[in-house]
Amino acid sequence: MAEDTRILQAADRLFAAITDGDVDAVAALWSDDVTVWHTGDERDSDKTRALKVIRWYVGATTYRHYEVLDRQVFDGGFVQQHILHCTSIRGEDVALRVCLVVKIGDDGLIRRIDEYLDPADLAPLLS
Repeated sequence: MAEDTRILQAADRLFAAITDGDVDAVAALWSDDVTVWHTGDERDSDKTRALKVIRWYVGATTYRHYEVLDRQVFDGGFVQQHILHCTSIRGEDVALRVCLVVKIGDDGLIRRIDEYLDPADLAPLLS
């Protein structure tokens, strides 16, 4: 399988799992030593901590959809800009503009995620 195809398939599986609210599938796509950083974080998160964020997000929303604006593959990963459309558990529509830089290991598992977004856009999900 070509490297680009492998990377794009990993990306598609990640976003499908989050869209479906399948936290176990997300966990299976991440290496055990994955590190995740989000805008505003003072330090990287390990797998356990990062999965807590995914669980929170899935629990705070009833609908999730990725509107991909751009996705570029690089050697060992991809960069994606998207608008993450979701509906809060109170029925409020939310749109988060996000940029992700994702590194994938030779085993096809995600090793690192850097997520850039405006934390103020999360306010409707936090109240």
